[in-house]
Amino acid sequence: MSKLNSVGKSEIRKDAVSKVTGESLFINDVKFPDMLYAATVRSPAPHIKILGINDAEARKLPGVKGIYYAKDIPGENKVPLVFQDYPFLADKTAQFQGQAVGLVVADDPISARRAAALVKIKYKELPAVFDPLEALRKKSPKIYGKDNVFKKFVIKKGDIKKAKADVEIEDTFTVNYQVHAYLETQGAIAVPRDDGGMNVYGSMQCPFYVQDAVAKVLGETYNKVKIVQQTTGGAFGGKEDVPSIVCGHAAMLARLTGKPVKLIYSREEDFQSMSKRHPGWVKIKYGAKKNGKIVFCKVKYILDGGAFATLSPIVLWRGTVHASGPYEIDNVLIETYAAATNKVPCGAYRGFGQPQVSFANESLIDMLAEKLNMNPARLREINAIRKGGTTATNQKITESIGLLKTMALSKKSAGWAKKWKKPSARKGVKKYGIGMASSIYGVGLGAGGQHLAKSGSFVQIEPDGSVIIAVGNTEMGQGARTVLSQIAAETLGAPYEIVDMMPTDTSRVPDSGPTVASRTTVMSGTSVMNACKVIRGRIDKVVRKKLKAKGKVLSENGFYKIGNKKISYTEVIAECWAERVHLSHAGWFRVEGTTFGEKDGQGDPYYVYTWSTMIAEVEVDTETGLVEVLNFISAHDIGKAINPREAEGQIQGGSLQGIGYALSENLVIVKGRMLNPNFTGYIIPTIMDSPDIKPIIVEEKYPKGPYGAKGLGEPPLICAAPAIANAIYNATGKRIKALPMIPERVKCA
Repeated sequence: MSKLNSVGKSEIRKDAVSKVTGESLFINDVKFPDMLYAATVRSPAPHIKILGINDAEARKLPGVKGIYYAKDIPGENKVPLVFQDYPFLADKTAQFQGQAVGLVVADDPISARRAAALVKIKYKELPAVFDPLEALRKKSPKIYGKDNVFKKFVIKKGDIKKAKADVEIEDTFTVNYQVHAYLETQGAIAVPRDDGGMNVYGSMQCPFYVQDAVAKVLGETYNKVKIVQQTTGGAFGGKEDVPSIVCGHAAMLARLTGKPVKLIYSREEDFQSMSKRHPGWVKIKYGAKKNGKIVFCKVKYILDGGAFATLSPIVLWRGTVHASGPYEIDNVLIETYAAATNKVPCGAYRGFGQPQVSFANESLIDMLAEKLNMNPARLREINAIRKGGTTATNQKITESIGLLKTMALSKKSAGWAKKWKKPSARKGVKKYGIGMASSIYGVGLGAGGQHLAKSGSFVQIEPDGSVIIAVGNTEMGQGARTVLSQIAAETLGAPYEIVDMMPTDTSRVPDSGPTVASRTTVMSGTSVMNACKVIRGRIDKVVRKKLKAKGKVLSENGFYKIGNKKISYTEVIAECWAERVHLSHAGWFRVEGTTFGEKDGQGDPYYVYTWSTMIAEVEVDTETGLVEVLNFISAHDIGKAINPREAEGQIQGGSLQGIGYALSENLVIVKGRMLNPNFTGYIIPTIMDSPDIKPIIVEEKYPKGPYGAKGLGEPPLICAAPAIANAIYNATGKRIKALPMIPERVKCA
């Protein structure tokens, strides 16, 4: 094999300079001639019957060009997500405070917002339900179907009733919302085309979802709708589903006014109306032998989906599949539900249903270890899935499993053997503690999203040798543009510096599914590599001709080589163009073979898994309840690190988000009304709150991934919270069973 030239190196990010210098244009930086501005009229209460709307005063405001409602929608009033229960604009009823009821368009954003505030909605409050457990009761108000259940799943492996355990432990855990806190709020610009079509530019991570939505709201064919992703200032899942609403609103207004329309959300309305991480309730039970072998696991997991289904069914599915953790357990029963409530709808957030249940199962692992009088690290090692082992769905793991390595390396880095002591050994007001947690993560959409498990690409070499790549997945800060350029450079034998990815645009490549589930490196990476291999085959023929040699063509440092003969990349590409060689190709990749039984949840739900272990060291002030994370070790088996520095950055960023989820991010909603929709009341960690985060990369290569790579984006957050919870217990002997672990909870536990 030839030596790798670009893959495995920490190449400089393609967007580094433009972002540092401020040259990158985010959606609010973009302007079009004669552009109008939009604002949204929202429901004032959690569940209402709309009796009438008085907008006379708003229409008199200077600069207002129009106010529109559900009746004005040119196409269908249904957002095309998993279920089509969410209207673009509320018509007769609204089901959560902040739901869009109307749209104002004006000459400037201030006038649009003033007019929206002047629109008076006459309404009658309807019975509402705010608690997911209450929503599942027979006598609760029904806002979805006959039972308020968006979706339910079950996994049955073995028979938990026949499992004989020496020790059993059971407990209940709850988690709150988490807000994405992306730097850039939701925003879009829709521009009518002279052919009757519509171009939409926006801050988003799933352009093809937006294309579905815009086509539906306009009643237009897909070939008349073009979606372009603008430079996006963070997403973390929060720009997967809801940009369909934002862009749909902008497109509707552009069609009705015949002019470009910009819609940018304020931070408060972004908080109040956009998706969040689901709150969750988990009841979990383990049974084990005296030697530590876990013989059964029973889980009941309930997600609070909010007023509309959005992505709750598939968020629940991922959480279901991973509910028993990264352990081989012969007998498993998992029952899960996504419930409807009269609150802001929840959707995708980094980890996608796993962090909630991971908090429960990894906390209970430590509790079981204490009952067995065993070191919790040892209990994890005993039960860790090994090569040839099976998951909760009975999937046999045959390759690329580095779980035990992540455990060993994180323990060594943290000095676990010397630092871990039983809680009773800690003394003083400020107490030190250390805790561990591990996770399994199925890469990609899995069997639950198999119809979306595809990716298209287009690669072209220009006459000067420079290379352009087009893909359907997006760059939203995670480094896709850089990593995909490295994969293309490596496969083509081109210098990395002259390879780059084009802005994502639905007219360039076929529907490639969403940029979620840590799938971009594997899916788009393999698609790009497939396209490049075809082009490389054509190039190699020219190399053999020029060198008058036979055999395998290798690439190294800008040259092609056969034996001792070599020729520069630039010279070969010039010859290819002179000979009219076709130097472009469309790539395609789809996943096959994932399965999931609806009756028992058995099957192979994912094609490959990432494995992780995290260790947190904390200091707990027992007088105030304040927790400081001193050090954080985060080890991940990701296959091959295409760009090690990018991978380390992902690990550090995800870890800090997990620390915020664990300790401070506390969204307060009382009877459907959000009390702290801003960064004054909702506290995210700053650089001053960040501990020393040490990333550890384990490379158990995945033969079917591009150069051995798997996924990484989401795992760094998943088990951060239970690692911290276990460290708090180790320090104080207090088990915190609810997130976030704010000082009040720690002090009063």
